[in-house]
Amino acid sequence: MSELIVFAFPNEKGASEMDEAINRLKKEQLITLDDAAIVVRNHDGKVKVKQAVDLVGTGTVGGAFWGMLIGLLFWMPWLGMAVGAITGAIAGKLTDYGINDDFIHEVAETIEPGGSGLFLLISKWTEDKVLDELATFNPKVVRTSLSKEEEHKLKAAFGAGE
Repeated sequence: MSELIVFAFPNEKGASEMDEAINRLKKEQLITLDDAAIVVRNHDGKVKVKQAVDLVGTGTVGGAFWGMLIGLLFWMPWLGMAVGAITGAIAGKLTDYGINDDFIHEVAETIEPGGSGLFLLISKWTEDKVLDELATFNPKVVRTSLSKEEEHKLKAAFGAGE
């Protein structure tokens, strides 16, 4: 089962810097994510959301491949590829999985103006090694789907034990 953890940072760069560390940890296979999002709340209060997975791009490439394959069967590979790419892009745009967009925007409103947040949907992790690496960023744990005991442990790892 996946666990959701939302971190907040007092500046706009905190979430993206921690995301870079997460990507290094992914390469070392210390963490596996189902989804991630970075939220930046400008000083004027406007919220920008950057999803980790671009479903439109993924759908376009996948659709183009399948469209070309089907087009080859009917001796029209380019037409099949074009139709497949368009269909894949539309499907990618309409598909939403992972962290709910409404939830991201709701929590983003609690982040201070000029701050940022990192949403992680973690499917697997080597908890002690990941926490050691991420503690250097001094994030504030905003929300989790963890049990109260696990959440307390997480907050304590980042120096904010209750």
